[in-house]
Amino acid sequence: MSRTERIGTYAILCLFAISALYPILSVFIRSLDSTVATDHSWGHFENYATAWDDGNFNLYMKNSVMIAVLVVTTALILSIMTGYVLGVIRPRGGNIIFFIFLAGMMVPSEALVIPLFYDLRDLGLTDTIWAVAMPQIAQSLAFGTFWMRAYFRGVNPSVIDAARMDGASEWQVLWRVLLPMGRPAIVTQIMITFMWTWNDFLIPLVMSPMGKFRTAPMSLAFFETNHTSSAVLMAAAAVLVALPMIILYVFLQKYFIAGMTEGAVKE
Repeated sequence: MSRTERIGTYAILCLFAISALYPILSVFIRSLDSTVATDHSWGHFENYATAWDDGNFNLYMKNSVMIAVLVVTTALILSIMTGYVLGVIRPRGGNIIFFIFLAGMMVPSEALVIPLFYDLRDLGLTDTIWAVAMPQIAQSLAFGTFWMRAYFRGVNPSVIDAARMDGASEWQVLWRVLLPMGRPAIVTQIMITFMWTWNDFLIPLVMSPMGKFRTAPMSLAFFETNHTSSAVLMAAAAVLVALPMIILYVFLQKYFIAGMTEGAVKE
C-alpha cells in the first residue's frame, strides 16, 4: 500500500471507530453529571451507587449472571459435541440433522415464546431459572452447532488422522487435540452467546411474569419508567448494565477477533 492509501485507510477506520464509540462515551459522560439542575460540575461517581440502590441492581445483576453462566456453559458443551459429530464423524443423515439445527436459527423467538410459556407453565417451571434459561439454551445451541461444525470442518484432516493413528479415541481427539487448537472459535461463541443472553429482554419478561427472575436489561426498562425526570441516573444505570459485557470483551478481545476471522472457515 502506498502512503496515501494507508492514510486513507486509517482515516476511514478512525471515522467508523468514532461513530461507534461516540454514543457509548456520550452516555458515560452524561452519567457523571450532577443530578442537581443548577450544579454544572462533573465527575459525580456517586451516581452509580445511587442508580445501583434505586434500581435494585444487586438482585437483577445476580439473576443475569446466573442465567448467563447456565446458558453459556450448557450451550457450549452441547454445541462442541454436536459440532464434532456433524463436522468430523459425519454420520449418515448428518446433513438433515444439521438443517434441523439451522431451522432453530431461522425461527424468531417472538414466534415461539407464547407456546413455550404455556408448555412451561403446565410443567410448573414459570418464574424459575429454568424457564428463562432453557429457551435461550436451545437458541444458542442452534448457533453453536453451526459455529463449531464450521470450525471442525476447517481443521486439517491430517491432524485428526495422526491422532487416531496414535491410538486416540474420538473423545481424546475432541478434548485433547481439537479443543486446544480451537480456543479462538470457542471464545467467540462464549462472547456471542453471553451477549445474546445478557441483552435478552423478551424471554425473561414472558417466562417470569411475577418478576422473580427479572434480569438487568429488564430492570433498566423499569428504572427508566421510575426515573424519567433524571437522565443522569438513567445514563448511570445504562452504564452499569453494559459494563459486564465491556469487561468481558476487553479481556477476551484477542481471541474474539481471531475467532471471527479464523473460527468459521468456509468449506
